[in-house]
Amino acid sequence: MASIDSHDRDECQRGPRLDGLGLSFLISHLAVGAYILFGWITSSPPALAFYLLLLPTIATQWYVNRGSCVMNNIESWLRGGCWRDPTNPEEGGFLLMLCRWLFRIRPHPLVLDRFSYATVFILWLLAASRLSWFAMVDA
Repeated sequence: MASIDSHDRDECQRGPRLDGLGLSFLISHLAVGAYILFGWITSSPPALAFYLLLLPTIATQWYVNRGSCVMNNIESWLRGGCWRDPTNPEEGGFLLMLCRWLFRIRPHPLVLDRFSYATVFILWLLAASRLSWFAMVDA
């Protein structure tokens, strides 16, 4: 999730691209991120079931896509006509870019990956426990 390669990306220090396309993808990323972080709070069992399916799907997509998010791939395709763009500092480096831009830190990509997957796992456990609690209450 942190980066598709290991070289230093100075572009990440500057933050996201703030042209129309970049801003729309930044807002989309932040909205999806907010849903990932807070979706387990919902009190709707169907929404929790969807959330429980979505989290492993997203994590698997990160792994299979070599740390890059499909939204970054779509932005690269719209900007340059190719699915993967190694010159795009945000492709595969969105969380790294956020860390550097917002917190002025640059965690090692492996540490950020492990933290991200662990967070997704904990959020999945929280959602699963809420869904099982709703099932016990309804029974």
